[in-house]
Amino acid sequence: MSKPRADAYQEFIKGLWRENPVFAQVLGMCPMLAVTNSAVNALAMGGATFFVLVASSLLVATLKRWIPRQVRISTYVIIIATFVTVTDYTLQALIPEIHKELGAFIPLIVANCLILGRQESFASRQPVRLALMDAAGMGAGFLFALLALGSVREVLGEGAWFGIDLFGPGFEPWVIMILPPGGFLTLGLLLLLFSWIAERRQRLAERLAELETQTR
Repeated sequence: MSKPRADAYQEFIKGLWRENPVFAQVLGMCPMLAVTNSAVNALAMGGATFFVLVASSLLVATLKRWIPRQVRISTYVIIIATFVTVTDYTLQALIPEIHKELGAFIPLIVANCLILGRQESFASRQPVRLALMDAAGMGAGFLFALLALGSVREVLGEGAWFGIDLFGPGFEPWVIMILPPGGFLTLGLLLLLFSWIAERRQRLAERLAELETQTR
C-alpha cells in the first residue's frame, strides 16, 4: 500500500475505533442520549450527522486558503448551518415521520462540537483527500455508536429491532430502556465495554512488543 493510501486509510479507520467520537472522545452526547430510543431514529440522526460532517469538511478543506483567519469560526458555522438546513428539509420531505420524531435535534447538529471541532482541528489544515477520509471515519464512528445504543435500547425496551418484532408476545419489555435513564445506563455500559476492549488491545500490543524485543 502506497504512503498516500496508507495515510488516507489511517485517517478513516481512526474514527471508527481508536478515536471514536463517542466511545473515545465522548462528544455529541446530546443527540446520543436524546434520539436513540429506537434504531431507526439513531440511524437517521447518524446519517444526517455523517452527511453534514463530510460535506462541510469537503467545503472547508477546499476553501481554506480563502477563508480569513479572523472569521474562520463564523465561516465554519455558516457552512455547517447550510448543510444542516439541506438535511433538515430533505428529511422533512422524504421521511416526515422520522423528521417529526427527531424534532429540534436536526437543527441542533449545527452546535455539535464534533463537526465544528473537525473543521478547526483537521479540515482547515489538511489536504482535501485526508479531510474527506477523516470526516468519513468520524461520521461513520458516530453513526456506529448511535446505532449500537439505539439497537440495544429498542431490543430491550420494545422487543424489536427496526420495528421488527424479535421475541413474540411473551416478551416483557424493559420500558425503562426507552426512557432517559435507560439511555444513560446503556451508554455507561457501552463506554465500559469500549474501554475494556481498548485496554485489552493495548496490553496485547505491549506483550507482543516485549516478545519481539526478547527474540532479537
